[in-house]
Amino acid sequence: MNIKHKQMHFSDLEQSHDDWQQKYSAQIGNDRTIENRSGIEIKPLYSPLDWSNESYAEDMGFPGKEPFTRGIYPTMHRGRTWTQRQLIGLGRPQDYNKRVLSLLKAGASAISLIPCNSGFRGIDCDEVPVPLLGTCGTVINTTDHMTNSLKDVSYENISTALNDPSPFTLFAFLLAAAKRRGVSIDKISGTSNQSDYISHCVANHMFFRLSLSGGRRVLMDHIEYCAKHVPKWNPVSVVGQHMQQAGATPAEAMAFTLSTAIQYAEDCIERGMDPDDFLPRFTFFFDISISFFEEIAKFRAGRKIWARITRDRFGAKNPRSWRFKFHGQTSGADLTMQQPLNNIARVGVQAMAGIFGGLQSLHTDSYDEAITTPSEETAKIAIATQNILREEAHLCDVIDPLGGSYYVESLTNQMEEEIIAIIDRIDNAGGMYAAVEAGIVQRDIGLSAMGFQDKIESGEQSLVGVNCYQGDDSWASPPPYRPDTDKMQKFVDDFINFKSNRDQANVDTALDNLARAANSSDQNTFEKVVAAAEAEVTHGEIIACLRRELGTGVPVIIA
Repeated sequence: MNIKHKQMHFSDLEQSHDDWQQKYSAQIGNDRTIENRSGIEIKPLYSPLDWSNESYAEDMGFPGKEPFTRGIYPTMHRGRTWTQRQLIGLGRPQDYNKRVLSLLKAGASAISLIPCNSGFRGIDCDEVPVPLLGTCGTVINTTDHMTNSLKDVSYENISTALNDPSPFTLFAFLLAAAKRRGVSIDKISGTSNQSDYISHCVANHMFFRLSLSGGRRVLMDHIEYCAKHVPKWNPVSVVGQHMQQAGATPAEAMAFTLSTAIQYAEDCIERGMDPDDFLPRFTFFFDISISFFEEIAKFRAGRKIWARITRDRFGAKNPRSWRFKFHGQTSGADLTMQQPLNNIARVGVQAMAGIFGGLQSLHTDSYDEAITTPSEETAKIAIATQNILREEAHLCDVIDPLGGSYYVESLTNQMEEEIIAIIDRIDNAGGMYAAVEAGIVQRDIGLSAMGFQDKIESGEQSLVGVNCYQGDDSWASPPPYRPDTDKMQKFVDDFINFKSNRDQANVDTALDNLARAANSSDQNTFEKVVAAAEAEVTHGEIIACLRRELGTGVPVIIA
């Protein structure tokens, strides 16, 4: 039997909505105003009055096709699930290697390496008190260290993300290690995961090694080198995570990230590069907060905007250039030291937001990340969280399952408007580089951070176990990770001995060549960084050389 659905006329819909609104108001009384983290007011109910499927083609379309709201690939997670890429870093290279092999066995399908904080600061392990080494990342100062970190890991088959700020010494060590193993570097795949010097200047000062102009120069050289020699490598990862964790709202984080990508694309074009040659290798890295629907809308809106920017602003003709490929990490800023086991639930919600938002790879935080470098046990729980969402909850069965929701589509359009307005403001300031030089971006993030903190302190924003439902705070949590001091001292002693026994003439020549390249207009600095890695120059020596020639990163101070 055929059932004919009666379509409600718009006037009838408005009348029904008004009837509901009267009953709702009568029951709830003085309704409070609710805003999401981006300041968008959230209504209690959404209907076809807010979004109509008549705009389906314009607002949504189909996966793999413009406007890319529903995903950048036709199959999305039903055909190929996200890559499980856990960010890991601890102890010595052999400690990292043991953890990586364990997590690959547990289901991780790609790897990520985080260096020790001494590495982020641009110095070698013999310049730091031994008890501080390896507590937050792995000590990687030489090609030998990289070789030991990736022992028994397939360079050709495992994609590697290196949390490796400019001048990308870790990547240089990886390429040198691959050559030692006899692996052609054009087969290496992965991402320079911290190549975004602008985000470092704005929000992650420990990573801000070189001056703004120096970072700009080295990044362009890095992009050119990879395009020529390592075509499977993504040399640009534009990082929204830093800015959102520093306090930017989700809309601001997306807008500032896209503005940064615009800046890098314009710089590449000025170098004479074709957009369709470099844009397919642009990737993005975002924070996923617990503001569930807001994060989903942020990612859906970002995909639409980036596709338009690459096609209309830069004239890219290859559909691969229009794709908005991004890695998501559940937000450590939302995790708490109090009642840490609650963080397992928080991470689950954040991960679902990223999955429904259409990410390409995912890191799920361990529940103890607000306290320490994750233990092996808690890291396995973080991986199992992804396995459960994929296998047990069947989140991959349907592509963009929230697509068509009146609320989600309305919120996506509102986020799009907010993001575009911020991008326009950055453009009017002369672009992202100029806006950061002037402190505009830093000031905006600071104001947003203070506003959110005020909400927490007033109780308007609840944090379970912190400002509400505090109860007993005697929950067990793992002790902070500390490498074995004696083993770390032996590691440092071996490093000092290594430096004493190198061919010093080769080291001096490599550093002289690097300095000359930095002061030339036609030599590629990253090519010389790779040559230095092959000549056994250390991480700290390479960075010290470029700091002398290109200047040290000094954050902009905002009054």
